[in-house]
Amino acid sequence: MQIIVNGLILGSVYALIALGYTMVYGIIKLINFAHGDVYMMGAFMGYYFINSLHMNFFVALILSMAGCALLGMAIEFLAYRPLRKSTKVAALITAIGVSFLLENVMIYFVGSASRQFPSAIKVSKYAFAGVTITNVQLMILVTAVILMVLLQLIVKKTKMGKAMRAVSVEADAARLMGINVDRTISFTFALGSALAGAAGVLIGLYYGSIDPLMGMAPGLKAFVAAVLGGIGIIPGAALGGIVIGLLETVAQSLPGKLSWVAGYKDAVVYAVLIIILLIRPAGILGKNVKEKV
Repeated sequence: MQIIVNGLILGSVYALIALGYTMVYGIIKLINFAHGDVYMMGAFMGYYFINSLHMNFFVALILSMAGCALLGMAIEFLAYRPLRKSTKVAALITAIGVSFLLENVMIYFVGSASRQFPSAIKVSKYAFAGVTITNVQLMILVTAVILMVLLQLIVKKTKMGKAMRAVSVEADAARLMGINVDRTISFTFALGSALAGAAGVLIGLYYGSIDPLMGMAPGLKAFVAAVLGGIGIIPGAALGGIVIGLLETVAQSLPGKLSWVAGYKDAVVYAVLIIILLIRPAGILGKNVKEKV
């Protein structure tokens, strides 16, 4: 039971990051490999707001989300928009380049060493039915769920959400219907980046340590989560994140002769990606669609 609780906490963070991957792919068919580094930037923004400006944790969380939203919009405008009519390979290489740029800019300014994330919330432990959970873990889970529900409301109930769905189906038709496609894509990047920023702050508080390269592994795992659930499908990204979080936690907790698997927990996640691509390329919630030539 403890493993499930820990897996849900970790999985909820992966889900927040995976949502950014899946929204961007759903609207412009781009795998934004710089997304993991937006998560890293969110963690450092939260660190700065709490440690240097002595802000309340939740105020720092909201400001970090806003900062990452602006960063996401800037990345889309400067790096991806000029390449919208280029080949997918060109956009993919650019995404990797943006990722390296963000990492090295942060290394230049803050150094490569890890930093201790401030303990913005006093930790309290609760035990029931043999399960121990902290107030920080509860807060992470509740915050992640609230953000995912808000995202679903934005996508389903707002005018901009309807525009996002229209552009994801057919951008040219949406443009003919009067939808501002550029603004809609920019908003999608902002939304996904804000969620990644929130995940960065939450994971900084959870593990208590951040560094400029912290976005690489979680970013790739969140991508695996998005593919697992069905990339381009919002509920699929959330489901994939939870599944990957549970898998990783189980791999770390295997007893006895299987304890060696803990050292290969990342490999377990990537092995799942390979298996999913072989068995069900469209993901758990995805549908195989025949491409017409």
